Amino acid sequence: MCPHRLVLEHVTSRWGVLVLIRLLERPHRFSELRRAIGRVSEKMLTQTLQTLERDGLVHRDAQPVIPPRVDYSLTGLGREAAEQVRALASWTERRMDGVLAARRAYDEARRTHTEAPRSGDGTPRTHTEAPRAVDGTPRAGGEAPRVDDEARTL
Repeated sequence: MCPHRLVLEHVTSRWGVLVLIRLLERPHRFSELRRAIGRVSEKMLTQTLQTLERDGLVHRDAQPVIPPRVDYSLTGLGREAAEQVRALASWTERRMDGVLAARRAYDEARRTHTEAPRSGDGTPRTHTEAPRAVDGTPRAGGEAPRVDDEARTL
């Protein structure tokens, strides 16, 4: 995987987004960050923070006191990424009505399109199409694709 794609995956992961947005507000201790995000396991939050720290987006400040105190904050690079992620999150909030309308229209079109035609007695009629070869021509007798046909599509 390309290095920039991996960083993009870290930044846009389910928990990465939420961590970055929360840390944009202010530094947090682990437990308060976990409470602020909600519904994240300790293990997942730990892994997310370690990944973001490794990528140079999060700074971990372990203070040698008793009991130990660890604060997490954004680096300059992390602040840039968090601002971009927050902009996307804000866009989704502003445009959610449009997304929901599009989903309803899509679901309705799929429901209408996928409903099976009914025969005279009300039972669904099934529609089957002959299997097609790689070039799009119908296969005779529904024969299985040949290995060389499948290889050409890769």
